[in-house]
Amino acid sequence: MKYTYTEQKDTRSGFGAGLAELADKNPNVVALCADLIGSLKMEKFIEKAPERFFQIGIAEANMMGIAAGLTINGKIPFTGTFANFSTSRVYDQIRQSIAYSNKNVKICASHAGLTLGEDGATHQVLEDIGMMKMLPGMTVINTCDYNQTKAATLAIADFEGPVYLRFGRPVVPVFIPEDMPFVIGKGIMLQEGTDVTIVATGHLVWESLLAADALEKEGISCEVINIHTIKPLDEEIILKSVEKTGRIVTAEEHNYIGGLGESVAGMLSRKRPTIQEFVAVNDTFGESATPAELMKKYGIDSDAVQAAVKRIMKR
Repeated sequence: MKYTYTEQKDTRSGFGAGLAELADKNPNVVALCADLIGSLKMEKFIEKAPERFFQIGIAEANMMGIAAGLTINGKIPFTGTFANFSTSRVYDQIRQSIAYSNKNVKICASHAGLTLGEDGATHQVLEDIGMMKMLPGMTVINTCDYNQTKAATLAIADFEGPVYLRFGRPVVPVFIPEDMPFVIGKGIMLQEGTDVTIVATGHLVWESLLAADALEKEGISCEVINIHTIKPLDEEIILKSVEKTGRIVTAEEHNYIGGLGESVAGMLSRKRPTIQEFVAVNDTFGESATPAELMKKYGIDSDAVQAAVKRIMKR
């Protein structure tokens, strides 16, 4: 495999590292948290710039309103809480106070998806990508490892407009090179292939690379693309790939309704109809278990990606 790893880290720590760097680089960056400083790894930012940190407490809707207000005088607010509380709990505030008026707020959401693990279904948001991508003007980013999350955190500070940045709790392989540029809206070709295109996001990028490696041993050549920005979608890289392979598998840690797969399917239906298989949660809530157990049970691990590729090869 072209991409290997020597360590594992949680993607939320990549966010914390990027935010701490922004404390030094950009005096307009401010941080807000809803009583989850440790979970969002915001301690180093607070150490460097305590006067630019606001502890809002368990009042997420209030946090979004304050963040919107801070943009009026040129501040760049980064809000931090769990993905469930960053979206469904505060959707009206985001729609009315941030998206509608195109406020420069960075909504940074940790503990997304099933891999939140033992906290269970009430915290395992699987519909957040769909909710956020439907908001006009909202950029939606879902990163795959520590390095990419840090790079994305730095990139969105220089990007004008509201952003939803989604990352996770568990430790996962760090395989994206530290110096790889993060370009909002541009997918990354990780591995070229000829038989099937695998388009993955978030934690499913590594799982897709594992699947492609296993499938290569069986004579199936997979092209693997990392779509870290779900909105705006990099249509060019996907269309170019399916022109070659004629088949596509999408892989994500999200409900298949409203996620990356749906965005890809909609785009392809308009521009190049292509057979597609979805690796995603099948319209259900999660439960309490380890991340690995949940990924296996709900069909979003490397084995599930392999199975989807084999199904589409028979179609």
